[in-house]
Amino acid sequence: MNKDFHTPTLNTYIAQAEHEIRPTIVVAAFEGWNDAGSAATDAVRLLLEENTYEHIATIGEDDFYDYQFSRPKTRRTAQGRMVDWPRTEIYKMELPQAAADLLVILGVEPTFKWQSFCARIIEVAQAHNAHAVLTLGALLADVPHTRPVPTSLSSDDARLQEHFKIEASNYEGPSGIPSILGIEFERRGIPTMSLWAQLSHYVAQSPSPRVQLAFVEMLEELLPITISDQQLRDDALAWKHGVDELAAADPDVAKYVQQLEEATDTSDLPEASGESIAREFERYLRRRGKFRPDGSGTDFEI
Repeated sequence: MNKDFHTPTLNTYIAQAEHEIRPTIVVAAFEGWNDAGSAATDAVRLLLEENTYEHIATIGEDDFYDYQFSRPKTRRTAQGRMVDWPRTEIYKMELPQAAADLLVILGVEPTFKWQSFCARIIEVAQAHNAHAVLTLGALLADVPHTRPVPTSLSSDDARLQEHFKIEASNYEGPSGIPSILGIEFERRGIPTMSLWAQLSHYVAQSPSPRVQLAFVEMLEELLPITISDQQLRDDALAWKHGVDELAAADPDVAKYVQQLEEATDTSDLPEASGESIAREFERYLRRRGKFRPDGSGTDFEI
């Protein structure tokens, strides 16, 4: 997708300075507590499927996982039955036209030795000259499925705050591996952002194509990449229509969704500033231009 020159991205952030060694941008998502509906990891998987990459490292020793909690999976192959153990994989995507390459981390939240786990990841990232980090997480929330997926972008780094016009998160409490990994990167002087999306808690099953689509749209805005998401848009629309039908068939659920809609609409009114409206309109125009060769675009009811 062609990004407007004034749109802040991690690519433009990296390009502000010269680098003797080609830098990378880290993108990380983990299955587990911070991956409601598998939306974050599914979005990163789609990113990998749509681009060429090289496998760099595997982090997954027995010391990191309790297999009664993170179960290994078996599958049949032509060579016989295979076991897929909980692992975290690291891939590198070379982007010669961009200011930086991508280092993509996709795995399973560990059970044990989080500090050692993070140190292993950061060691690999530093070896590939990581200059910025983006972690993804999805959480269940009291939000209606009939409204746009709420997303938030935050950072504790002053440089990223200034570049993206964002603030630090004020959350305090139990945290998952995306947050811990981000803090460990920050301790080593590597600026980190966290991207979160909210999934309606009454439809928490995986997959969640609407939330995955929200992640994909944000990834395209933040990173120098393009992801073919037409099928995902179709899946998201079908998912929404399916949930609409289920909610309509149960008066209690329909009433609850209506209450969430009213609460959401009321709380969102103060946010409808001229700047936010203009920003959403720019996103809409960029998305329209993606889906037809003549640039005329297509409307989507998502």
